[in-house]
Amino acid sequence: MPWDESGYALGVAEMDATHREFIEAADALMAAPDEAFPALFAHLHEHTRLHFEHEGTLMKACRFPATGEHNSEHLRVLGELGYFARGVKAGRIGLARIYVRALPDWFALHVATMDAALAGCLKRETPEPTRR
Repeated sequence: MPWDESGYALGVAEMDATHREFIEAADALMAAPDEAFPALFAHLHEHTRLHFEHEGTLMKACRFPATGEHNSEHLRVLGELGYFARGVKAGRIGLARIYVRALPDWFALHVATMDAALAGCLKRETPEPTRR
């Protein structure tokens, strides 16, 4: 799932940068040989944890009205990553590989809905300077 500016960019630089990093980590994981998979999965898991933590801060900053729903989605995905991480640590990567292959579809939907709404909230709270 290569970065697609027209498909993923939301116009909030810090969100776009974090999303680009997520895509890079997921892409590396999808192409990883078995020996590299555990370390790359751990990296994706930690990146995603920090990514969601930061979005939580952004939601508070703009008093995002759908914070509960957005955080619930983050908790669900983190729970899934944690579940598969335990299997990967035990040497079972097959199910985690299947999960990772489903990430592009989830990510595209999440960005287009929940993250786009958050970006809109952030843009309303911090409008661009007026040009003269």
